[in-house]
Amino acid sequence: MRLSVPEVPVKINVKTTIDLQETFELMVFGTYLEKGNSAYLRYEEAMEEGSVRTIVKMAANNALILRGGAIKMRLPFELNRKLNGSYEMPFGQFATVTKAKRIDYSYENGKGHFGVLYDFSMEGAPISTYQLEIAFQEEKE
Repeated sequence: MRLSVPEVPVKINVKTTIDLQETFELMVFGTYLEKGNSAYLRYEEAMEEGSVRTIVKMAANNALILRGGAIKMRLPFELNRKLNGSYEMPFGQFATVTKAKRIDYSYENGKGHFGVLYDFSMEGAPISTYQLEIAFQEEKE
């Protein structure tokens, strides 16, 4: 018999800052799930290109952001390590490199936070520093 882990409905606030200059903010509803040593946030957002599904896998010192749909992306993070990922758009696929300088994740009493500060580059483009902060909390029925 397999125990299923319930997905918790959550309200999610995603804030992305690029090179301390540009900030993008997104408020969505999604689900939160704990499985093994990792936790997962899932949400969907509507973009000009179409619908994009995002899964954020969070752990103590590593993380992974997967996006599917109109934009496909795989961004892995591990503290102080350069990792290869990919970013696919309608007009082509690009190799990416991430290097996380800080990763933090916490969840208690129905509230959670995930943050990652990382250097990002895509196929030879100059490196930008991204700060991603995700705050989420349980949605009560």
